[in-house]
Amino acid sequence: MSAKPPNVIALYPGSFDPITNGHLDLIQRGSRLFDKLIVSILRNDNKEPLFSVEERTEMLREVVHVYPNVEVDSFDGLLVDHATAQSATVLLRGIRAISDYEYELQMALMNRRLQPDIETIFMMANEAYSFISSRLIKQVFGLGGNITGLVPPSVEARLQRRFSKI
Repeated sequence: MSAKPPNVIALYPGSFDPITNGHLDLIQRGSRLFDKLIVSILRNDNKEPLFSVEERTEMLREVVHVYPNVEVDSFDGLLVDHATAQSATVLLRGIRAISDYEYELQMALMNRRLQPDIETIFMMANEAYSFISSRLIKQVFGLGGNITGLVPPSVEARLQRRFSKI
């Protein structure tokens, strides 16, 4: 086992379509644990996101600018390749429920096989946000439900503008 690097860089990957207060909670907590936290938006052409990568980057930067050690970027391809390119030694993943853990465990084990020097750290979601997902936010909002307190106000405003165009 190698020694702890002098500056621990962690990567928090996801689609963030849109960012929720659950994501923001993990970012805030992760910013205290690591010297640098990179929030990385996955560019996935197989999914049909509501917001472009550029819009998601803007939304994230609007809400994480208060954390001086948090950066926002995007990637495609293998997560461990992106982490290596960023000198990250930790992957931060949020767990809301047992179903998340089963999927995340598979991914963590594959990532460890591909790049043994990168550790995956699971962080439990704050119980206030444990039921929130970007997918659920979009569904509820699209059907006229109230999402106040589940996403940052700037994200709710963007959702209102986006859904008023649909």
